[in-house]
Amino acid sequence: MAKRQNIRKGILIISLLLFPITMFYISPYIIVVGAVAGIATGSFIVYSMLFVLSLFFGRAFCGYVCPMAGLQECLILAQNKKAKGGKRNFIKYFLWVPWVATIVVFFVHAGGIKEVDFAFQTTNGISVIHPIAYIVYYGILMVIIILALTMGKRAMCHYLCPVSVFMVIGTKISQWLKLPRLRLTSNHDSCVGCKRCDKKCPMSLDVNAMAVTGNTLNSECILCGECVDTCPKKSIAYSFSNKPS
Repeated sequence: MAKRQNIRKGILIISLLLFPITMFYISPYIIVVGAVAGIATGSFIVYSMLFVLSLFFGRAFCGYVCPMAGLQECLILAQNKKAKGGKRNFIKYFLWVPWVATIVVFFVHAGGIKEVDFAFQTTNGISVIHPIAYIVYYGILMVIIILALTMGKRAMCHYLCPVSVFMVIGTKISQWLKLPRLRLTSNHDSCVGCKRCDKKCPMSLDVNAMAVTGNTLNSECILCGECVDTCPKKSIAYSFSNKPS
């Protein structure tokens, strides 16, 4: 349904416009700064919540809410090249491991979590106020833009985003525990191989192959529903269950 995708993209654009306010609440750097002082920051709380939510909703945050995703969706209009996955997708994991290890070490050195401050390092809850914060803000935007224009759509999600790793891990745990969760299912008998789903997928996945084989589980899938809404035969659908199809 075009309406669902219009609403989804509208939410992403609003989230992008709010990024100067929300930036520190999803900042991997702010978590580290807070850990040094034993403070659970807003980003620490948000990342923890996203991990828990991923047990039931996978990476839907990436598809529907993330402000950085909003910018990347806009950039698809300028560069619709598919991002190469495979081994490159593991770059974010190599960055994530030492980052998490650093956070743990700092919290241990500080004697654990001593304080919870959701608005840590913000001014009245707003992230970007001072000039130095604007430099960081525009720096983040430039990294996202350069990656998208040179390496393909949603390159940030594929290669660098630390938030996505938490949700991938949550999804894997959910699969192992066989929890009911939001997922894609397919009816391969009705698939005609038009590959419209492949063209519309913002994560450059081989959705047609996923639909034909019935294996719709993919750690890079953000559950945006583009494939669901573009399939002329409705071979792909949303489901909230613990069953693969």
